[in-house]
Amino acid sequence: MEDIPVPIDSRSGRFLDALRADLRARGYAYATERTYLHWIKRYILFHNKQHPETLGKVDIEAFLSHLAVRATVSPATQRTALNALMYLYTKFLGRDPETLSFHYARPTRRLPTVLTHDEAMEVISHLSGVPRLMTELLYGSGLRLQECLNLRVKDIDFKLNTVTVRQGKGDKDRTTLLPESLKARLTDQVAMTLALHRQDLADGFGEVYMPAALERKYPSAARSPGWQYLFPSSRLSPDPRSGVIRRHHLHHSALRKHIRAAVARTAIHKPVKSHTFRHSFATRLLQNGYDIRTIQKLLGHEDVTTTEIYTHVLNRGVMGVISPVDS
Repeated sequence: MEDIPVPIDSRSGRFLDALRADLRARGYAYATERTYLHWIKRYILFHNKQHPETLGKVDIEAFLSHLAVRATVSPATQRTALNALMYLYTKFLGRDPETLSFHYARPTRRLPTVLTHDEAMEVISHLSGVPRLMTELLYGSGLRLQECLNLRVKDIDFKLNTVTVRQGKGDKDRTTLLPESLKARLTDQVAMTLALHRQDLADGFGEVYMPAALERKYPSAARSPGWQYLFPSSRLSPDPRSGVIRRHHLHHSALRKHIRAAVARTAIHKPVKSHTFRHSFATRLLQNGYDIRTIQKLLGHEDVTTTEIYTHVLNRGVMGVISPVDS
């Protein structure tokens, strides 16, 4: 249950617990909370465990320059660390570190690994059962792994042929397409999930994790069929916040292990991961002539320039231009 917020002891006087409480009070996503705490911890350790209140502008600059020069992080990683420190000082500590001057990380452009359609289907052919269905959703709908794991029964609309992604990256919702070829097996998966849920209810369990705000607003929703995870875990486990015994979704490591084993049975020598199928989804749509804005919407990219990286994978310009010598 790594994606469920850890409990905070209200009596704790620890600095990091106060940070957690403040992030949650301001409505930050749990993924953001974990990321910000990670970088603030690294900042504190970099300065030999000095309290952030004793540090200031020069110390922030030293840490950010270290990330660029010594740790050679990417510009995006350095920006994330900067955002975490800006939250720490401006919002939590109520201080303005003034204008910062530091070494910026060197921008790099790395093209994503993609599979051809035949390669993707070859990997999928070596999978079976739930791992196969999940991988086909990654490739057929362009989902991130965590988005696939977080799917609830109600997020699959068989009539509109859509998959609704709740609280995706950036804590945003979106809809993407539901592959026609998966509808029969997804119907079976829903039936299996609901049968398991009925058995859990009969055994005195049947609750599922709900985000805190929804849990307060709809106290009975946690036991309703629609809110059950589409890909439930094989066993019940205690909620780390409350200790309540619940059935969570499958762990991300399970699918990664199956994909690794499937790739090993092929002659594909690319570094294939679960996210590779999302990259392959975007590239395949671009090959089939769909416009970049449509692909951006399906992937949930905030900026179209993020989506345009796939035009470089195909050795084409943004407008899908093909060299005259090739035509």
